[in-house]
Amino acid sequence: MEEPGRSIRQKERTERMSITHFENINGKKVLTVEGKPSFLLAGEIHNSNSSCMEAMRGSWDRADELGITTLLIPVTWEMIEPQEDQFDFELVKELVLEARRRNGHLGILWFGAWKNSQCMYAPEWVKKDLGRFKRAQMIKGRDRINLESFHGMSYSTLSYLCEETKRADAKAFGRFMEWLKAFDENEQTVLYIQVENETGVMGAPREQSDEADALFNGPAPQGLVEYLRANTAEMEPELKKDIEENAAKEGPLTWTEAFGGSAEEIFSVYYTAGYCEYVAAQGKKVYDLPMAVNAWLRQGPAGTYPTGGPIWQMMEVWQYAAPSIEVFCPDIYVRNFLEVCDNYVKRGNPLFIPETACNGRVGARLVYSIGHYHAACFAPFGFEDMGTVEANPAMALFGADASDPLLNEQQDIAEYRRYSEILASMRERLVAAYGTKDLQAMTAERPEEAQMDFGEIRFTAMTQLPMIAKKDGVCLVLKESSECYYILINRAMLAYASGDETKPNAELISLDEGRFENGEWVTTLHRNGDEAQMLMFMKPTLLRCRIFTY
Repeated sequence: MEEPGRSIRQKERTERMSITHFENINGKKVLTVEGKPSFLLAGEIHNSNSSCMEAMRGSWDRADELGITTLLIPVTWEMIEPQEDQFDFELVKELVLEARRRNGHLGILWFGAWKNSQCMYAPEWVKKDLGRFKRAQMIKGRDRINLESFHGMSYSTLSYLCEETKRADAKAFGRFMEWLKAFDENEQTVLYIQVENETGVMGAPREQSDEADALFNGPAPQGLVEYLRANTAEMEPELKKDIEENAAKEGPLTWTEAFGGSAEEIFSVYYTAGYCEYVAAQGKKVYDLPMAVNAWLRQGPAGTYPTGGPIWQMMEVWQYAAPSIEVFCPDIYVRNFLEVCDNYVKRGNPLFIPETACNGRVGARLVYSIGHYHAACFAPFGFEDMGTVEANPAMALFGADASDPLLNEQQDIAEYRRYSEILASMRERLVAAYGTKDLQAMTAERPEEAQMDFGEIRFTAMTQLPMIAKKDGVCLVLKESSECYYILINRAMLAYASGDETKPNAELISLDEGRFENGEWVTTLHRNGDEAQMLMFMKPTLLRCRIFTY
Protein backbone atom coordinates (compact mmCIF):
# COMPACT_ATOMS: atom_id res chain seq x y z
CA MET A 1 0.00 0.00 0.00
CA GLU A 2 1.38 3.41 -0.95
CA GLU A 3 2.34 5.71 1.90
CA PRO A 4 -0.38 8.40 2.30
CA GLY A 5 0.43 11.53 0.33
CA ARG A 6 3.68 10.11 -0.96
CA SER A 7 2.96 10.52 -4.68
CA ILE A 8 2.06 14.19 -4.17
CA ARG A 9 5.20 14.87 -2.12
CA GLN A 10 7.33 13.05 -4.68
CA LYS A 11 5.96 15.24 -7.47
CA GLU A 12 6.49 18.43 -5.45
CA ARG A 13 10.05 17.50 -4.47
CA THR A 14 11.00 16.28 -7.94
CA GLU A 15 9.92 19.62 -9.39
CA ARG A 16 11.92 21.76 -6.98
CA MET A 17 15.13 19.97 -6.07
CA SER A 18 18.33 18.26 -7.07
CA ILE A 19 20.20 15.56 -5.18
CA THR A 20 21.86 16.79 -1.99
CA HIS A 21 25.37 18.01 -2.77
CA PHE A 22 28.05 20.48 -1.77
CA GLU A 23 28.32 23.81 -3.61
CA ASN A 24 30.97 26.50 -3.48
CA ILE A 25 29.29 29.65 -2.15
CA ASN A 26 31.36 32.73 -1.30
CA GLY A 27 34.42 30.49 -1.41
CA LYS A 28 32.86 28.14 1.18
CA LYS A 29 31.84 24.51 0.65
CA VAL A 30 28.13 24.56 1.55
CA LEU A 31 25.69 21.67 1.78
CA THR A 32 22.71 22.09 -0.56
CA VAL A 33 19.49 20.30 0.43
CA GLU A 34 16.36 20.25 -1.74
CA GLY A 35 17.98 22.79 -4.02
CA LYS A 36 18.74 25.26 -1.20
CA PRO A 37 22.00 25.96 0.68
CA SER A 38 21.57 24.61 4.20
CA PHE A 39 23.12 23.16 7.34
CA LEU A 40 22.08 20.18 9.42
CA LEU A 41 20.70 20.55 12.94
CA ALA A 42 21.44 16.93 13.67
CA GLY A 43 22.03 14.36 16.35
CA GLU A 44 23.67 10.95 16.26
CA ILE A 45 21.64 8.23 17.94
CA HIS A 46 22.96 5.66 20.35
CA ASN A 47 24.17 3.30 17.69
CA SER A 48 22.25 0.19 18.71
CA ASN A 49 18.93 2.04 18.46
CA SER A 50 18.77 1.64 14.69
CA SER A 51 18.53 -2.14 15.18
CA CYS A 52 14.95 -1.82 16.50
CA MET A 53 12.06 0.43 15.48
CA GLU A 54 10.78 0.74 19.04
CA ALA A 55 14.10 2.24 20.12
CA MET A 56 14.15 4.48 17.04
CA ARG A 57 10.75 5.92 17.85
CA GLY A 58 12.13 6.90 21.26
CA SER A 59 15.09 8.58 19.56
CA TRP A 60 12.76 10.57 17.31
CA ASP A 61 10.64 11.62 20.29
CA ARG A 62 13.74 12.99 22.00
CA ALA A 63 14.90 14.66 18.78
CA ASP A 64 11.56 16.47 18.55
CA GLU A 65 12.06 17.80 22.09
CA LEU A 66 15.46 19.19 21.11
CA GLY A 67 14.59 20.68 17.73
CA ILE A 68 16.85 18.12 16.02
CA THR A 69 15.55 17.41 12.52
CA THR A 70 18.24 15.14 11.04
CA LEU A 71 19.22 11.88 12.72
CA LEU A 72 22.55 10.22 11.99
CA ILE A 73 21.92 6.49 12.17
CA PRO A 74 23.95 3.36 11.44
CA VAL A 75 23.09 1.00 8.63
CA THR A 76 25.35 -1.98 9.17
CA TRP A 77 26.83 -4.62 6.92
CA GLU A 78 25.50 -7.40 9.16
CA MET A 79 22.02 -5.81 9.03
CA ILE A 80 21.64 -5.88 5.25
CA GLU A 81 23.73 -8.95 4.26
CA PRO A 82 23.35 -11.53 7.06
CA GLN A 83 24.35 -14.25 4.59
CA GLU A 84 26.60 -13.69 1.61
CA ASP A 85 24.68 -12.40 -1.42
CA GLN A 86 21.38 -12.44 0.47
CA PHE A 87 20.33 -8.85 1.04
CA ASP A 88 17.55 -7.63 3.31
CA PHE A 89 16.52 -3.95 3.36
CA GLU A 90 13.25 -4.25 5.31
CA LEU A 91 14.58 -2.68 8.51
CA VAL A 92 16.30 0.10 6.56
CA LYS A 93 13.01 0.76 4.78
CA GLU A 94 11.24 1.17 8.12
CA LEU A 95 13.97 3.51 9.36
CA VAL A 96 13.52 5.75 6.31
CA LEU A 97 9.72 5.66 6.51
CA GLU A 98 9.80 6.67 10.18
CA ALA A 99 11.96 9.67 9.29
CA ARG A 100 9.39 10.67 6.66
CA ARG A 101 6.54 10.32 9.14
CA ARG A 102 8.43 12.69 11.43
CA ASN A 103 9.16 15.17 8.59
CA GLY A 104 12.83 14.61 9.29
CA HIS A 105 15.95 13.60 7.44
CA LEU A 106 18.68 11.01 7.90
CA GLY A 107 22.41 10.78 7.51
CA ILE A 108 23.43 7.15 7.05
CA LEU A 109 26.53 5.85 8.82
CA TRP A 110 27.78 2.80 6.93
CA PHE A 111 29.24 0.43 9.51
CA GLY A 112 31.05 -1.98 7.23
CA ALA A 113 34.54 -3.23 8.00
CA TRP A 114 35.13 -0.56 10.67
CA LYS A 115 33.36 0.78 13.70
CA ASN A 116 35.59 2.42 16.30
CA SER A 117 38.62 0.78 14.67
CA GLN A 118 37.11 -2.69 15.11
CA CYS A 119 35.07 -5.07 12.93
CA MET A 120 32.08 -5.49 15.25
CA TYR A 121 29.44 -4.86 12.56
CA ALA A 122 30.84 -7.12 9.86
CA PRO A 123 28.54 -10.11 9.18
CA GLU A 124 29.12 -13.44 10.84
CA TRP A 125 30.23 -15.03 7.56
CA VAL A 126 32.99 -12.41 7.30
CA LYS A 127 34.11 -12.63 10.92
CA LYS A 128 34.40 -16.42 10.89
CA ASP A 129 36.36 -16.78 7.65
CA LEU A 130 39.76 -15.50 8.76
CA GLY A 131 41.46 -17.13 5.80
CA ARG A 132 39.45 -15.22 3.24
CA PHE A 133 38.86 -12.02 5.22
CA LYS A 134 42.22 -11.38 6.82
CA ARG A 135 42.63 -9.66 10.16
CA ALA A 136 45.12 -6.88 10.79
CA GLN A 137 48.18 -8.34 12.49
CA MET A 138 49.24 -5.62 14.90
CA ILE A 139 51.76 -8.10 16.28
CA LYS A 140 53.21 -10.37 13.62
CA GLY A 141 51.37 -13.66 13.39
CA ARG A 142 48.56 -12.66 15.76
CA ASP A 143 44.97 -11.88 14.70
CA ARG A 144 43.92 -10.61 18.13
CA ILE A 145 45.92 -8.73 20.75
CA ASN A 146 45.45 -6.95 24.04
CA LEU A 147 45.95 -3.19 23.89
CA GLU A 148 48.33 -2.22 26.67
CA SER A 149 47.48 1.47 26.31
CA PHE A 150 43.76 0.63 26.78
CA HIS A 151 43.90 -1.34 30.02
CA GLY A 152 44.53 -4.61 28.18
CA MET A 153 41.35 -4.39 26.09
CA SER A 154 41.05 -7.28 23.62
CA TYR A 155 41.36 -6.01 20.07
CA SER A 156 40.98 -7.31 16.54
CA THR A 157 40.04 -5.70 13.25
CA LEU A 158 39.95 -6.45 9.56
CA SER A 159 43.05 -5.70 7.50
CA TYR A 160 43.10 -2.60 5.32
CA LEU A 161 45.28 -4.60 2.92
CA CYS A 162 42.81 -7.46 2.30
CA GLU A 163 41.36 -7.24 -1.21
CA GLU A 164 38.65 -9.83 -0.46
CA THR A 165 37.31 -7.75 2.42
CA LYS A 166 37.43 -4.54 0.40
CA ARG A 167 35.54 -6.08 -2.51
CA ALA A 168 32.89 -7.67 -0.28
CA ASP A 169 32.39 -4.47 1.74
CA ALA A 170 32.11 -2.39 -1.43
CA LYS A 171 29.70 -4.86 -2.99
CA ALA A 172 27.36 -4.68 0.00
CA PHE A 173 27.61 -0.89 0.10
CA GLY A 174 26.90 -0.68 -3.62
CA ARG A 175 23.80 -2.84 -3.25
CA PHE A 176 22.61 -0.64 -0.38
CA MET A 177 23.09 2.48 -2.50
CA GLU A 178 21.17 0.87 -5.38
CA TRP A 179 18.27 0.16 -3.03
CA LEU A 180 18.45 3.66 -1.52
CA LYS A 181 18.39 5.35 -4.91
CA ALA A 182 15.33 3.37 -5.98
CA PHE A 183 13.49 3.94 -2.72
CA ASP A 184 14.50 7.46 -1.73
CA GLU A 185 15.85 9.52 -4.64
CA ASN A 186 12.56 11.36 -5.14
CA GLU A 187 11.93 11.90 -1.42
CA GLN A 188 15.56 12.71 -0.46
CA THR A 189 15.05 11.61 3.13
CA VAL A 190 18.68 10.50 3.31
CA LEU A 191 20.99 13.48 2.82
CA TYR A 192 24.50 12.06 2.99
CA ILE A 193 26.50 8.91 3.70
CA GLN A 194 29.36 8.36 6.12
CA VAL A 195 31.66 5.64 4.78
CA GLU A 196 32.77 3.37 7.64
CA ASN A 197 33.26 4.70 11.18
CA GLU A 198 36.46 5.79 12.90
CA THR A 199 38.72 3.82 10.59
CA GLY A 200 42.27 2.74 11.35
CA VAL A 201 44.25 0.29 13.44
CA MET A 202 45.41 0.28 17.05
CA GLY A 203 48.32 -1.31 18.87
CA ALA A 204 50.97 -0.16 16.38
CA PRO A 205 51.31 2.60 13.77
CA ARG A 206 50.78 0.08 10.93
CA GLU A 207 49.98 -3.55 10.31
CA GLN A 208 52.86 -5.96 11.01
CA SER A 209 52.07 -8.89 8.71
CA ASP A 210 54.58 -10.17 6.17
CA GLU A 211 52.50 -8.56 3.43
CA ALA A 212 52.53 -5.21 5.24
CA ASP A 213 56.29 -5.42 5.79
CA ALA A 214 56.93 -6.14 2.12
CA LEU A 215 54.80 -3.18 1.02
CA PHE A 216 56.30 -0.84 3.61
CA ASN A 217 59.87 -1.75 2.64
CA GLY A 218 59.02 -1.37 -1.04
CA PRO A 219 58.58 1.89 -2.97
CA ALA A 220 56.13 4.50 -1.78
CA PRO A 221 53.67 5.60 -4.50
CA GLN A 222 55.37 8.33 -6.52
CA GLY A 223 52.13 10.22 -7.00
CA LEU A 224 51.62 10.43 -3.25
CA VAL A 225 55.20 11.60 -2.71
CA GLU A 226 54.82 14.35 -5.28
CA TYR A 227 51.40 15.42 -4.00
CA LEU A 228 52.53 15.80 -0.39
CA ARG A 229 55.64 17.72 -1.43
CA ALA A 230 53.44 20.12 -3.40
CA ASN A 231 50.84 20.62 -0.64
CA THR A 232 52.67 21.64 2.53
CA ALA A 233 51.12 25.11 2.98
CA GLU A 234 48.58 24.07 5.65
CA MET A 235 50.29 20.86 6.70
CA GLU A 236 50.69 19.90 10.36
CA PRO A 237 54.19 21.04 11.42
CA GLU A 238 55.69 17.63 12.24
CA LEU A 239 54.44 16.09 9.01
CA LYS A 240 55.60 19.12 7.05
CA LYS A 241 59.06 18.79 8.60
CA ASP A 242 59.28 15.12 7.58
CA ILE A 243 58.13 15.90 4.03
CA GLU A 244 60.46 18.85 3.51
CA GLU A 245 63.51 17.18 5.04
CA ASN A 246 63.22 14.42 2.44
CA ALA A 247 62.06 16.55 -0.49
CA ALA A 248 65.44 16.59 -2.26
CA LYS A 249 65.56 12.82 -2.58
CA GLU A 250 64.70 11.36 -5.96
CA GLY A 251 62.60 8.23 -6.41
CA PRO A 252 61.80 5.51 -6.26
CA LEU A 253 61.92 5.81 -2.49
CA THR A 254 60.84 3.54 0.33
CA TRP A 255 58.19 4.89 2.69
CA THR A 256 60.83 5.73 5.29
CA GLU A 257 63.11 7.41 2.73
CA ALA A 258 60.22 9.54 1.47
CA PHE A 259 58.45 10.37 4.74
CA GLY A 260 60.91 9.90 7.59
CA GLY A 261 59.36 9.60 11.04
CA SER A 262 55.82 9.90 9.65
CA ALA A 263 56.24 6.96 7.26
CA GLU A 264 54.39 4.28 9.21
CA GLU A 265 51.36 6.44 9.88
CA ILE A 266 51.22 7.68 6.29
CA PHE A 267 51.36 4.03 5.18
CA SER A 268 48.29 3.20 7.28
CA VAL A 269 46.49 6.34 6.17
CA TYR A 270 47.16 5.70 2.48
CA TYR A 271 45.83 2.15 2.53
CA THR A 272 42.90 2.94 4.83
CA ALA A 273 41.88 5.91 2.69
CA GLY A 274 42.30 3.82 -0.45
CA TYR A 275 40.01 1.16 1.02
CA CYS A 276 37.36 3.78 1.84
CA GLU A 277 37.75 5.32 -1.61
CA TYR A 278 37.02 1.97 -3.24
CA VAL A 279 33.88 1.51 -1.12
CA ALA A 280 32.69 5.10 -1.60
CA ALA A 281 33.25 4.99 -5.36
CA GLN A 282 31.12 1.85 -5.65
CA GLY A 283 28.28 3.74 -4.00
CA LYS A 284 28.70 7.05 -5.80
CA LYS A 285 28.62 5.53 -9.26
CA VAL A 286 25.13 4.27 -8.38
CA TYR A 287 23.79 7.20 -6.34
CA ASP A 288 25.90 10.33 -6.04
CA LEU A 289 25.11 11.49 -2.51
CA PRO A 290 27.78 13.39 -0.53
CA MET A 291 30.26 11.04 1.14
CA ALA A 292 32.02 11.71 4.45
CA VAL A 293 34.47 10.00 6.79
CA ASN A 294 34.91 10.59 10.52
CA ALA A 295 37.90 10.49 12.84
CA TRP A 296 38.72 9.37 16.35
CA LEU A 297 41.15 12.15 17.16
CA ARG A 298 44.87 11.80 17.82
CA GLN A 299 45.57 11.73 21.56
CA GLY A 300 49.03 10.28 21.83
CA PRO A 301 51.54 8.47 19.62
CA ALA A 302 50.45 6.53 16.53
CA GLY A 303 48.87 3.23 17.50
CA THR A 304 47.20 4.57 20.66
CA TYR A 305 44.31 5.89 18.54
CA PRO A 306 42.91 4.43 15.28
CA THR A 307 45.92 5.13 13.09
CA GLY A 308 45.01 5.55 9.46
CA GLY A 309 41.82 7.51 10.13
CA PRO A 310 41.03 11.01 8.78
CA ILE A 311 42.63 13.05 11.56
CA TRP A 312 43.32 16.62 10.50
CA GLN A 313 47.07 16.01 10.68
CA MET A 314 46.71 13.55 7.76
CA MET A 315 44.08 15.37 5.70
CA GLU A 316 46.43 15.86 2.75
CA VAL A 317 46.99 12.10 2.47
CA TRP A 318 43.25 11.41 2.64
CA GLN A 319 42.47 14.03 0.00
CA TYR A 320 44.97 12.41 -2.33
CA ALA A 321 43.95 8.79 -1.73
CA ALA A 322 40.16 9.24 -1.40
CA PRO A 323 38.91 11.81 -3.94
CA SER A 324 35.31 10.53 -3.68
CA ILE A 325 35.14 11.72 -0.06
CA GLU A 326 33.84 15.29 0.11
CA VAL A 327 34.17 16.04 3.79
CA PHE A 328 36.43 14.97 6.66
CA CYS A 329 34.77 15.03 10.06
CA PRO A 330 36.01 15.16 13.67
CA ASP A 331 34.36 13.23 16.49
CA ILE A 332 35.01 15.68 19.31
CA TYR A 333 35.15 14.33 22.86
CA VAL A 334 38.14 16.33 24.05
CA ARG A 335 38.52 19.59 25.97
CA ASN A 336 40.07 21.59 23.14
CA PHE A 337 36.86 21.63 21.10
CA LEU A 338 37.60 24.93 19.38
CA GLU A 339 41.16 24.00 18.47
CA VAL A 340 39.86 20.85 16.78
CA CYS A 341 37.34 22.92 14.83
CA ASP A 342 40.08 25.38 13.81
CA ASN A 343 42.12 22.54 12.37
CA TYR A 344 39.31 20.84 10.48
CA VAL A 345 38.47 23.87 8.33
CA LYS A 346 41.80 23.81 6.51
CA ARG A 347 42.17 23.08 2.79
CA GLY A 348 38.58 24.08 2.03
CA ASN A 349 37.09 21.39 4.29
CA PRO A 350 33.76 22.51 5.80
CA LEU A 351 33.24 21.96 9.50
CA PHE A 352 30.97 18.92 9.78
CA ILE A 353 30.62 17.51 13.30
CA PRO A 354 28.86 14.11 13.30
CA GLU A 355 29.68 13.40 16.95
CA THR A 356 30.38 15.53 19.98
CA ALA A 357 29.81 15.18 23.70
CA CYS A 358 26.43 16.12 25.20
CA ASN A 359 28.05 18.24 27.89
CA GLY A 360 26.94 21.49 29.47
CA ARG A 361 28.20 23.63 26.59
CA VAL A 362 26.85 21.68 23.65
CA GLY A 363 24.13 24.28 23.00
CA ALA A 364 26.53 27.20 22.93
CA ARG A 365 28.88 25.17 20.72
CA LEU A 366 26.05 24.58 18.27
CA VAL A 367 25.49 28.34 17.93
CA TYR A 368 29.20 29.13 17.68
CA SER A 369 29.81 26.41 15.10
CA ILE A 370 27.17 27.94 12.82
CA GLY A 371 28.07 31.58 13.51
CA HIS A 372 31.86 31.37 13.50
CA TYR A 373 32.82 28.30 11.45
CA HIS A 374 29.78 28.38 9.14
CA ALA A 375 29.37 24.67 9.83
CA ALA A 376 27.62 22.20 7.53
CA CYS A 377 26.48 19.95 10.38
CA PHE A 378 26.43 19.82 14.17
CA ALA A 379 25.36 16.60 15.89
CA PRO A 380 25.65 15.71 19.58
CA PHE A 381 26.20 11.98 20.03
CA GLY A 382 23.69 10.05 22.16
CA PHE A 383 21.45 13.11 22.25
CA GLU A 384 18.76 10.88 23.78
CA ASP A 385 20.61 11.34 27.10
CA MET A 386 21.12 15.10 26.86
CA GLY A 387 20.54 16.71 30.24
CA THR A 388 21.42 13.55 32.15
CA VAL A 389 24.92 12.69 30.90
CA GLU A 390 27.66 12.25 33.47
CA ALA A 391 31.35 11.48 33.07
CA ASN A 392 32.00 7.75 32.75
CA PRO A 393 35.62 6.53 33.01
CA ALA A 394 34.87 3.82 30.42
CA MET A 395 34.43 6.57 27.80
CA ALA A 396 38.22 6.76 27.63
CA LEU A 397 38.21 3.38 25.86
CA PHE A 398 36.54 5.05 22.88
CA GLY A 399 38.59 8.21 22.54
CA ALA A 400 36.80 10.51 24.99
CA ASP A 401 38.49 12.64 27.63
CA ALA A 402 36.53 11.23 30.58
CA SER A 403 38.20 13.75 32.92
CA ASP A 404 36.62 16.75 31.14
CA PRO A 405 34.72 18.61 33.90
CA LEU A 406 32.15 19.79 31.35
CA LEU A 407 30.82 16.22 31.20
CA ASN A 408 29.36 16.78 34.67
CA GLU A 409 27.56 19.95 33.55
CA GLN A 410 24.11 19.38 32.09
CA GLN A 411 22.72 21.06 29.01
CA ASP A 412 19.24 22.45 29.62
CA ILE A 413 16.86 20.75 27.18
CA ALA A 414 14.57 23.74 26.65
CA GLU A 415 17.57 25.95 26.00
CA TYR A 416 18.96 23.59 23.34
CA ARG A 417 15.57 23.45 21.67
CA ARG A 418 15.40 27.26 21.66
CA TYR A 419 18.82 27.49 20.00
CA SER A 420 17.73 24.93 17.40
CA GLU A 421 14.45 26.69 16.68
CA ILE A 422 16.08 30.08 16.21
CA LEU A 423 18.81 28.74 13.93
CA ALA A 424 16.28 26.76 11.89
CA SER A 425 14.07 29.83 11.45
CA MET A 426 17.07 31.84 10.19
CA ARG A 427 18.67 29.07 8.14
CA GLU A 428 18.24 30.66 4.73
CA ARG A 429 19.54 34.04 5.89
CA LEU A 430 22.45 32.52 7.80
CA VAL A 431 23.64 30.31 4.96
CA ALA A 432 23.47 33.23 2.53
CA ALA A 433 26.19 34.83 4.68
CA TYR A 434 28.42 31.74 4.83
CA GLY A 435 31.91 32.49 3.64
CA THR A 436 31.55 36.21 4.40
CA LYS A 437 32.22 38.52 7.36
CA ASP A 438 28.48 39.23 7.59
CA LEU A 439 28.03 36.28 9.94
CA GLN A 440 30.17 36.22 13.08
CA ALA A 441 30.01 34.80 16.59
CA MET A 442 31.82 34.77 19.92
CA THR A 443 31.86 32.27 22.77
CA ALA A 444 32.70 32.28 26.46
CA GLU A 445 35.28 29.61 25.63
CA ARG A 446 37.31 32.37 23.95
CA PRO A 447 36.46 35.49 25.94
CA GLU A 448 39.53 37.27 24.53
CA GLU A 449 37.79 37.21 21.12
CA ALA A 450 34.63 38.93 22.32
CA GLN A 451 34.49 41.56 19.55
CA MET A 452 32.68 41.08 16.24
CA ASP A 453 33.73 43.72 13.71
CA PHE A 454 31.36 44.50 10.81
CA GLY A 455 33.14 47.63 9.62
CA GLU A 456 30.54 50.28 10.37
CA ILE A 457 29.61 48.71 13.71
CA ARG A 458 31.52 46.64 16.24
CA PHE A 459 29.67 44.45 18.72
CA THR A 460 31.19 43.10 21.93
CA ALA A 461 29.59 40.32 23.95
CA MET A 462 30.90 40.07 27.52
CA THR A 463 30.47 36.66 29.14
CA GLN A 464 32.85 36.80 32.10
CA LEU A 465 31.11 39.46 34.20
CA PRO A 466 30.61 38.71 37.94
CA MET A 467 26.81 38.87 37.61
CA ILE A 468 26.85 36.05 35.03
CA ALA A 469 27.12 32.91 37.14
CA LYS A 470 27.38 30.33 34.38
CA LYS A 471 30.24 31.13 32.06
CA ASP A 472 28.90 29.51 28.89
CA GLY A 473 27.60 32.56 27.05
CA VAL A 474 27.44 32.82 23.29
CA CYS A 475 26.51 35.48 20.77
CA LEU A 476 25.88 35.24 17.01
CA VAL A 477 25.46 38.35 14.86
CA LEU A 478 24.15 38.44 11.29
CA LYS A 479 24.52 41.66 9.32
CA GLU A 480 21.43 42.45 7.26
CA SER A 481 22.60 45.90 6.16
CA SER A 482 24.90 48.65 7.42
CA GLU A 483 22.15 49.66 9.87
CA CYS A 484 20.37 46.36 10.64
CA TYR A 485 21.69 43.31 12.53
CA TYR A 486 20.08 40.14 13.86
CA ILE A 487 21.57 38.91 17.13
CA LEU A 488 21.19 35.60 18.95
CA ILE A 489 22.57 35.99 22.47
CA ASN A 490 22.54 34.18 25.80
CA ARG A 491 24.30 34.73 29.13
CA ALA A 492 26.16 37.78 27.91
CA MET A 493 26.06 41.57 28.01
CA LEU A 494 26.05 43.28 24.62
CA ALA A 495 27.81 46.51 23.73
CA TYR A 496 28.18 48.28 20.39
CA ALA A 497 30.39 51.02 18.99
CA SER A 498 31.14 52.72 15.72
CA GLY A 499 33.86 51.22 13.61
CA ASP A 500 34.07 54.29 11.38
CA GLU A 501 36.62 56.86 12.55
CA THR A 502 34.88 59.56 10.51
CA LYS A 503 31.60 58.80 12.33
CA PRO A 504 32.73 57.96 15.86
CA ASN A 505 29.26 57.89 17.46
CA ALA A 506 26.85 54.94 17.34
CA GLU A 507 23.21 55.22 18.39
CA LEU A 508 20.26 52.86 18.49
CA ILE A 509 17.41 53.45 16.09
CA SER A 510 15.42 50.51 17.46
CA LEU A 511 15.89 47.27 19.36
CA ASP A 512 13.27 44.52 19.06
CA GLU A 513 12.96 41.00 20.38
CA GLY A 514 11.18 38.60 18.09
CA ARG A 515 11.25 35.59 15.84
CA PHE A 516 11.09 34.58 12.20
CA GLU A 517 7.93 33.03 10.81
CA ASN A 518 8.14 31.71 7.26
CA GLY A 519 11.18 33.90 6.73
CA GLU A 520 9.51 37.11 7.93
CA TRP A 521 10.42 38.98 11.10
CA VAL A 522 7.76 39.16 13.84
CA THR A 523 8.36 41.57 16.74
CA THR A 524 7.33 40.27 20.16
CA LEU A 525 8.79 43.10 22.26
CA HIS A 526 9.99 46.60 21.38
CA ARG A 527 12.78 47.58 23.79
CA ASN A 528 13.39 51.18 24.74
CA GLY A 529 14.45 53.25 27.74
CA ASP A 530 16.19 51.23 30.45
CA GLU A 531 15.61 47.99 28.56
CA ALA A 532 17.52 49.33 25.58
CA GLN A 533 20.37 50.51 27.77
CA MET A 534 21.01 47.44 29.93
CA LEU A 535 21.67 44.83 27.28
CA MET A 536 22.10 41.80 29.52
CA PHE A 537 20.48 38.55 28.34
CA MET A 538 20.24 35.43 30.47
CA LYS A 539 18.26 33.19 28.14
CA PRO A 540 18.46 32.58 24.38
CA THR A 541 17.10 35.77 22.82
CA LEU A 542 16.78 36.83 19.20
CA LEU A 543 17.08 40.57 18.55
CA ARG A 544 16.75 42.88 15.59
CA CYS A 545 19.04 45.80 16.21
CA ARG A 546 19.06 48.95 14.08
CA ILE A 547 21.95 51.39 14.61
CA PHE A 548 23.28 54.46 12.86
CA THR A 549 26.59 56.28 13.15
CA TYR A 550 27.40 59.98 12.99
